[in-house]
Amino acid sequence: MAAGSLLLLLLLLLPCLATASRSPPGCRIRITSKGLDLVKQEGLRFVEQELENITVSDLHGQEGQFHYNISQVKVVDLQLPFSDLRFQPRQHLAFDINNASISLRFRRQLLYWFFYDIGSINASADGVHIHTVLRLAKDEVGRLKISNITCNASIARMHAGFSGTLRKVYEFLSTFIVTGMRFLVSQQICPSLEHASLVLLNSLLDTVPVRNYVDDHIGIDYSLLQDPSVSPDTLDLDFKGMFFYRARESQELENHAVEPVIKETERMVYVAFSEYFFDSAMHAYFQAGVLAIELEGEKVPKDLEVLLRATFFGTIFMLNPAVVDAPLRLVLQVSAPPRCVIKPSGTSVSVSAFLNISLVPAGRPAVQLSSMAMETKLSAKVFLQGKALRVQLDLRR
Repeated sequence: MAAGSLLLLLLLLLPCLATASRSPPGCRIRITSKGLDLVKQEGLRFVEQELENITVSDLHGQEGQFHYNISQVKVVDLQLPFSDLRFQPRQHLAFDINNASISLRFRRQLLYWFFYDIGSINASADGVHIHTVLRLAKDEVGRLKISNITCNASIARMHAGFSGTLRKVYEFLSTFIVTGMRFLVSQQICPSLEHASLVLLNSLLDTVPVRNYVDDHIGIDYSLLQDPSVSPDTLDLDFKGMFFYRARESQELENHAVEPVIKETERMVYVAFSEYFFDSAMHAYFQAGVLAIELEGEKVPKDLEVLLRATFFGTIFMLNPAVVDAPLRLVLQVSAPPRCVIKPSGTSVSVSAFLNISLVPAGRPAVQLSSMAMETKLSAKVFLQGKALRVQLDLRR
């Protein structure tokens, strides 16, 4: 009985344990309803391209002694005056096109007894309504994908203009022809958009890398950690946001940082970074061995050189007179990966390092004046410059 109760308790706790074990994102991007306006314009252009290339099957039939055939249907014009793109919880994105019109041209063939007539017909599908819902998800490698699409399309009215010798005959048959064309066109809209979304758009998304090199030393993993989270006004994307040393690409750095939070919805797009984002970058650079600086001779600031020579005057005075006037060398080497702390009051970076101060006489071995361990905290300011994220550090002294 006790074992059964324990098993039941574990089953109830499994969802909570899974949630707790999920790694928090290093970077979160929020797209708001205002940001959808730009996406909507691109979406409209995409829909126009797809509808202009829809393929409609030939239509043929017989009414008494009249035989008709409609073929080579082509879209010649599109009018999409009213459209709406919005977030839809659990389904992610809903895209509506209302009161649109599609102008068509197709070839006609008519046989009545011994009379045969061919030519073209201009038609217009009015009151076109298209309702599509896209579900977004992450794939197995962390790319954004369209996992599902539902679509409904309808045409309220369709008109056809007839001309030629047998115009009256076509007008008599217009009910059959127009009804058939209306059905065929409406049946081709959704398959075209579904193919474009699930095949063409997903093929394009397949080309987007989720890992990329930043420079000669480090790279970044910006794969999605989970499916997008959607509310009526926002869409949040959680990215891993982990930098890595290129010589150890498979190495994972554990994320113990607090999850980044975005509360605002006034702007079109928001980006939030956690401490893990910056810590992983500094950890990767530390592994690459590039967090070091060496200043020698004229590269040492003059006021600093004067201060150091005065500080170590006694030591220098006791040295061989031949090395007293030798240039100074400063080597600052970070001894542990720097750590970032983000607080409401500001951002800071804690650094531990070794500083070696030496004299480097020409043609002789360097003479060490001092070696010290240093710990300091730098104020950090993060900002965007063009498309690059910049971090400015300040010792404030």
